[in-house]
Amino acid sequence: MIAATCLAMAVYFEARSEPVDGQRAVADVIMARMHHVSYPDTVCAVVAEDRGSKPWDCQFSFMCDGLPERPTGAAWATAQVVAAEAIAGPAKVHATHYHTVDVSPIWRHDLTVVGKIGSHIFYTDGRCHLPTCSLRPQARPQGDL
Repeated sequence: MIAATCLAMAVYFEARSEPVDGQRAVADVIMARMHHVSYPDTVCAVVAEDRGSKPWDCQFSFMCDGLPERPTGAAWATAQVVAAEAIAGPAKVHATHYHTVDVSPIWRHDLTVVGKIGSHIFYTDGRCHLPTCSLRPQARPQGDL
């Protein structure tokens, strides 16, 4: 799979019900991880990363849920635009982690909150590896969405 497709799949399955800025932030997390020493160095490898032997320990839950990945409709078209924008850069949310407000993962205590967009809370580990890092989330300029 090419990077844009892997990224669009992650945006679609992780954030399609979020506002577009929230989808963009999820895409930026994946891009930030690609540039981070603790994660794989390609978009597809970041999205597919499995850090253990349990069925739920994938970095992105849709990769481990056993369901077929068949994105459709307007949400898929939006995810593809968001992915293309994120790959073209620059990132606006320099976070390496996120979770929904419905969960409270233990790892959040080791990170710094960057902000909240939609129903996702974004964090950094403080070791930003992108140029022009910012610890404050910013919405991208509105594009074709």
